[in-house]
Amino acid sequence: MTKPQIEASVDQSLKGSLLTFRDFLALPNDGGYPEQIDANLRWCDKAFTDLGFETQKIVSRGVSHLYAQKVIDPNKKSVLFYLQIDGQPVDSSAWNQPSPFRAVIKDKNGKLVDWKSLDTAIDPDDKIFARSASDSKGPASCFMTALKIMQEKGVAADFNIKVIMDFQEEMSSPTIAQLVQDHRELLAADRLLIMDGTRHISNLPTLTFGARGIATITLTVFGAKENLHSGQYGNYAPNPAFALARILASMKDKDGRVLIDGFYEGIKISDADKKIFAAIPEDLPELDQRLGINQAEKVGETYEESMQFPSLNVRGMRSGWVGKEVRTIIPSTAVAEIDIRLVPETEGQRMVDLVRKHIEAQGVTLTRSVPTDAERAKYPLLASFDYRIGTKPFRTDIDSDIGHWLDKAMTRAVEKHVNIRATGGSQPMATFIETLELPAVSIRIPNPDNNIHGPNENIRIGNFREGIKMCLAVLTEKL
Repeated sequence: MTKPQIEASVDQSLKGSLLTFRDFLALPNDGGYPEQIDANLRWCDKAFTDLGFETQKIVSRGVSHLYAQKVIDPNKKSVLFYLQIDGQPVDSSAWNQPSPFRAVIKDKNGKLVDWKSLDTAIDPDDKIFARSASDSKGPASCFMTALKIMQEKGVAADFNIKVIMDFQEEMSSPTIAQLVQDHRELLAADRLLIMDGTRHISNLPTLTFGARGIATITLTVFGAKENLHSGQYGNYAPNPAFALARILASMKDKDGRVLIDGFYEGIKISDADKKIFAAIPEDLPELDQRLGINQAEKVGETYEESMQFPSLNVRGMRSGWVGKEVRTIIPSTAVAEIDIRLVPETEGQRMVDLVRKHIEAQGVTLTRSVPTDAERAKYPLLASFDYRIGTKPFRTDIDSDIGHWLDKAMTRAVEKHVNIRATGGSQPMATFIETLELPAVSIRIPNPDNNIHGPNENIRIGNFREGIKMCLAVLTEKL
């Protein structure tokens, strides 16, 4: 398909695609609830069956996944597409609409737009608000719309299409590795394309050639055995919140650089890498203003360079009560939830061990659980340390066959796009890459200001339209 043909086809299908997308978003999709997985799986099964695909439900360790395929020619190469269908849990009270699963359209000023207005005009700057609008039912819907256009136009791909749908990605896809191991012949392909992830901060159509992995830590610092009255025991019983604050403060300097010995070991940014970063448009002052920060941490020289390093983040803290529930107590525990974003040079277990060693160097004795009376009497500062190694990082060479193939497709889809060495987020792709021995690239569609994972998640309609174009160009690019 030529660029004008792609443009015209997408415009003809856009309204119907948006309405179908609205129906898809209406299905709650928390991967922790089997009934929600089943409802979304049935919807996807029908959608791909209607598109002429063969479908197959695959159960891995009790969790359902959906596989779909369209064989063009057994002698042709195959491309495997990964779709994430689940979303993060929701707090409906925090959304500015009746339900996170009842999608609404809002203009750039936040004013509601009636869905009936799509009959007369579609404003690319309007946004659709709903859970999973951007992460990642939006990209999945763009992909399915492109397939529907090809079906209606009688256009066939130059390769066999395989699709795997994940319904627990937001839970770090705990069963996907076993699924890939058990079904490596079924999933075997020459390339992997990931329909998930947010665009670069410039909001240009984005191809991302890698992703960071993740490890998480729960650190619980112990004080007295029970919560104590702050008047009766203040100045006598140590407050674990202060101890936790000192531990966390020791991990980073004032410029945001991690102080844990060996944390950045093995990371090398070459001159060639810096040229790639320099070619990516970044307005850092505008980004700082949008984020509402005075200045960025000084880990990398640019936003993109900073994503190439492992990160250490305190994602949540708890000790006692706040707000209307506040009470004058010395809390018995203080908890920090920590995440480490990993890069290929930083193996997860090693990084967790570095953090553990650093904490112990602060005079902390680590226990497996709530300390015994004997431990409390013996050690001045006690804490428990629990961790989990999640998804592994990956990185594909931009200057490769898959990179050149996708660049050609993008020239038929959009005016300009950017190639990103690696995103800051995590995706469960390493198991596909290692087991199936294939290169992987992520096709990024949603706008960077999409409130991913939070209340009022959204996708810009202009991005959704461009996403269909990107998918259509890739699916019709000669392999």
